[in-house]
Amino acid sequence: MKRSAPDIAVHSVREVPAEFDARFGALRRRYEYRLRDERAKRDPLTARFTADVPRKLDLEVMQRASDELLGLNDFTTFCKAREGATAVRDLLSFEWRVTEDGAYAARIEADAFCHSMVRALVGSVVAVGAGRIAEAELQQLRDARERTSRFTVMPARGLSLEEITYPADEDLAARAELTRARRESLASGS
Repeated sequence: MKRSAPDIAVHSVREVPAEFDARFGALRRRYEYRLRDERAKRDPLTARFTADVPRKLDLEVMQRASDELLGLNDFTTFCKAREGATAVRDLLSFEWRVTEDGAYAARIEADAFCHSMVRALVGSVVAVGAGRIAEAELQQLRDARERTSRFTVMPARGLSLEEITYPADEDLAARAELTRARRESLASGS
């Protein structure tokens, strides 16, 4: 078997019904983002998929900030704008852990993500963990619903798609239809 994409592993394949839509049929997506702060040892074996942050980070503060972002929100602050699109998403999980090699890894799960959203969310929480943004300010930035230069969108190098969850075959068409329906913007203050 010829390998054309060594970073992709296929564990199983099956035929799906005609109603299947890879983008709109998904229930959830889960990503992991790996980074090292200035205290972590450099590891050439993980450098290709781990971003470096040249600051000391407070993981406990980062977790608190991540927890405050959970739920159904308008994530326009964290998305590259697309005309006619909405950035209302349900952020289901945003958990940090220390990896075996001393890096930090965030596992982030949502019903959907907009372009650059995961990397922007991580960048905003890193800014909080580095003390450049206060936890309360991060919530204000989210609620302002506009792009900002207060935090940096993290590089793609640390990002990995881990899982996409789909409904049972008989529910695929209904899920795709529901997902294609444009979400309305959330009222201010929600």
